[in-house]
Amino acid sequence: MILVTTPRGGVGREVVRELRARGVEPRLAERLDFRDPRTFDDAVRGCTGLFLLRPPAIANTRTTLNVLVERARAAGVSTIVFLSVAGADTNPIVPHHQVERALRAGPADWTILRPGFFAQNFETAYVRDIREDDRVYVPAGRGQVAFVDVRDLAAVAAAVLVAPAAHHARGYTLTGGQAITFDEAAAQLSAAIGRPVRYQAASIPGYARHLHRRGLPAAQIAVQTILHVGLRFGQAAGIDPTLGELLGRPPRTFAQYVRDSADLFARVRAYPRGRCEPSS
Repeated sequence: MILVTTPRGGVGREVVRELRARGVEPRLAERLDFRDPRTFDDAVRGCTGLFLLRPPAIANTRTTLNVLVERARAAGVSTIVFLSVAGADTNPIVPHHQVERALRAGPADWTILRPGFFAQNFETAYVRDIREDDRVYVPAGRGQVAFVDVRDLAAVAAAVLVAPAAHHARGYTLTGGQAITFDEAAAQLSAAIGRPVRYQAASIPGYARHLHRRGLPAAQIAVQTILHVGLRFGQAAGIDPTLGELLGRPPRTFAQYVRDSADLFARVRAYPRGRCEPSS
């Protein structure tokens, strides 16, 4: 029995799909509340595997994810796959760092996946700007990004959960096979959806204000801003062959992602009485 946290999110949903494709029906942690440890024991009871993902709104992992790790181990979970981020092993600023420390401090029952930036950020963090303003607005400068397709990441996570022995006590940096700028990403997106989308390089204060107007909490604004500013300095430009090696094939490209997902970026216009409908 494998417990999948945040199973309705982009990564969790794909991990569930990949596990089912391998003949495993996972337990979906839909009643688990990371801020309420009273929900942990029932969630992990009877499980041998755990796919652990930090929701963006959770900044304090010591009283949330780390406690869940302790409870899972005490309940007999023998394999924990944690979705971290690239560089979290050496960067104490990001919340994932403390989870990695907690995992390494215990038994060798863990595998840490450290992906770079998701291609699917375009359909989550950037989609409103794309639909409403035909722009991608982030403080990444001219930095290049080796975007990772969440579908590839989920395939690796599921494979490790199903056959974990060879992956215990391993940390994998996972990147796409090509590094492109946001200008190039916007051009590829434009070609896929049939209308021009531009990249607008944000300033740091401007981006923080933009996220605040979107209603994001302060902790999430800080993390999201720090991660994007790091792109200016090449923090997501490196290409690592590990993802392709684990998949046994080349990773999906960003161009493949936007072709497969073009319908998600249909323009939105306002209708009377607050109703909104997509417009191509």
